[in-house]
Amino acid sequence: MKTILIQVGKTVNKHFIAGINDYLERVVHYMPFEVITIPELKNTKNLSEDQQKLAEGELILKHLQPSDTVVLLDEHGHEYRSIEFARWIQQKQQNARRLIFIIGGPYGFSQAVYQRANEQLSLSKMTFSHQMIRLTFMEQVYRACTIIRGEPYHHE
Repeated sequence: MKTILIQVGKTVNKHFIAGINDYLERVVHYMPFEVITIPELKNTKNLSEDQQKLAEGELILKHLQPSDTVVLLDEHGHEYRSIEFARWIQQKQQNARRLIFIIGGPYGFSQAVYQRANEQLSLSKMTFSHQMIRLTFMEQVYRACTIIRGEPYHHE
């Protein structure tokens, strides 16, 4: 199974970039993993939030295949403990050809993206910046990989 993270807009904070790249290098030792960055929209001052979500949604949907298992990182999604998330990923590895996680833009997702999604995942009840959630997500994917392999990174 190939796992892909689609994100809207570049990560700009150099500390987040360093952390994300560190975890990405670790994760690829366990599974095929790719990050796709959709460029931020230009001239958004003239666009409403809904217009912005629609435009970003169209760009997101272009990267999806009909057989993809699509999971939105969304504040209303299901929350897992790390061990539960590891089991969830392990189950997906057996059933999905491509597992796609998506971090949307600042206003969230268009209705078309919500309709295409198979599931929604929340990493916390708290709100994090879109920049920070990328680092948090990558760390949790790495943690899940080590849990699956029975390695000592995660402690109960």
